[in-house]
Amino acid sequence: MADSRRYLDPRVVDRLGRLEVKARLIVEGFLQGSHRSPYRGASVEFAEHREYVPGDDLRHLDWKVFGRNDRYYVKQYEEETNLRCLIALDTSGSMRFPEGYDTTRWQYGTLVAAALSHLLIKQRDAAGIALFDTQVHHYVEPHTSPAHLQSLFATLDTGARPAETKTSLLPVLGDLADRVHRRSLIVVISDFFAPVADTLKGLARLRKRKHDVLLLQLLMPEELTFEFSRNTLYKFVGLEGSGELIVDPRAMRAEYLAAMDGFRKELRRGCLKEQVDFESIDTGTSLDIPLSAILARRARKELRR
Repeated sequence: MADSRRYLDPRVVDRLGRLEVKARLIVEGFLQGSHRSPYRGASVEFAEHREYVPGDDLRHLDWKVFGRNDRYYVKQYEEETNLRCLIALDTSGSMRFPEGYDTTRWQYGTLVAAALSHLLIKQRDAAGIALFDTQVHHYVEPHTSPAHLQSLFATLDTGARPAETKTSLLPVLGDLADRVHRRSLIVVISDFFAPVADTLKGLARLRKRKHDVLLLQLLMPEELTFEFSRNTLYKFVGLEGSGELIVDPRAMRAEYLAAMDGFRKELRRGCLKEQVDFESIDTGTSLDIPLSAILARRARKELRR
């Protein structure tokens, strides 16, 4: 049997066929080295007693209460629903970076979204998809049905391709807060190249609705190191309509890295204040790294409950 963990390499995965095949192989490869799932299935939890009336199921009679006061009471239960997760994926222009390479930020993001969707539904949890740039333009409600998975893959396959549009997270996160009525896990996949203050305002609206929020920031290796192979001038093209700039990367590397570090620290501090989980992901790494981070975070939260 072939080692499916080799498909965790995003460059290899992207050369495969349909998205459903990619997602299945990613998840199978990841789960080979994993233990029990940190996601919970459906169960029931005791809520309260009420007095017995004829026709009630006798299996729910509480005999201990009867022994104390010689009256019949039945246990009532509150259903503990499966995890509901909405995965929101950025489709703005900057997700096309780096154009012409094996794997763009958009392609990496679709693989993460597809793998998470597959994993959730495999575990009988509910998964949904939202695609956005300045607004939410594709939205698929979370469901648990295996057949629903095909709708999610179809949305990721054909729903959108990054165009020369900007990222505007405040209206998007506000829209999601209005759409998602039940408490859910909201996973937002983006580079988050937008005003941090606006992003934090949007996150505050989601948290006010009691949603559990996880941000996955996708950054390409070049964006993290600003190292380039040739000692020459480069033309940088704004993928969201911000024009072009010809510079020597060596001359501005220190300034760039300081600005990037400041941007990420500001976003991370704001997320900490809003009690939002934040993970910055190097897209040059194997896909098991973000998957491991997400699952480990979920498992730790379950243990603290």
